[in-house]
Amino acid sequence: MQAAVAWQPSLFDGGPVALDTGYGALRRIVLDERSWVDYCPGWLSGSDVVFDDLAGEARWQQRTVKIYDRTLPEPRLTAGWATDAADDEVPEPLRQMAAHLAARYAVGFDRIWVNLYRDGSDSVAWHGDRNRLVMTRPLVATVSLGARRRFLLRRRGTSRALHRLEPGHGDLVVMGGECQAEWEHTVPKTAQRVGARMSVTIRHSQPATGERWLRT
Repeated sequence: MQAAVAWQPSLFDGGPVALDTGYGALRRIVLDERSWVDYCPGWLSGSDVVFDDLAGEARWQQRTVKIYDRTLPEPRLTAGWATDAADDEVPEPLRQMAAHLAARYAVGFDRIWVNLYRDGSDSVAWHGDRNRLVMTRPLVATVSLGARRRFLLRRRGTSRALHRLEPGHGDLVVMGGECQAEWEHTVPKTAQRVGARMSVTIRHSQPATGERWLRT
């Protein structure tokens, strides 16, 4: 499937692709004594280049979601890779992101999913990522490309969002601790006119190699 999107490149992020491997702008948001979010604005420079390449080259698909007794198209497009795939299969910027994050957080990231929100009507409902069902305290890292969209967090079983971010243009968000099990996150629909956004989501299905990432 082709990703036909109208988007406006940033005036500030069209340069060469590079990662802030020093994590100089990173700050930790402590959700509670068991859960946290790391937020690093501008972690990926040249994000417009990555957005443009993925829009044209990724193998996009529209999955379905079951809501009660109805099966509906998911309101976003997705493309995915395994990090151990052949070198020419995984886009090089995505491979580098996974490798640098693995080194920092001592985790063997093995899956990369890119979600494309074409406009404000594309969204994802409140949820915790599914690797929480097979792992204890999984990490989920997301790099946002393109337009900024609201990213909300709430405690599981409640209805009020307690934290709000608006990542875009290369910002990094890492959710850790018990975040997937005890918190939920969403990218809600919006009636405002917004450009297209991609979230590069990097996950692992194996335990961390140590506990260092808990103290980073």
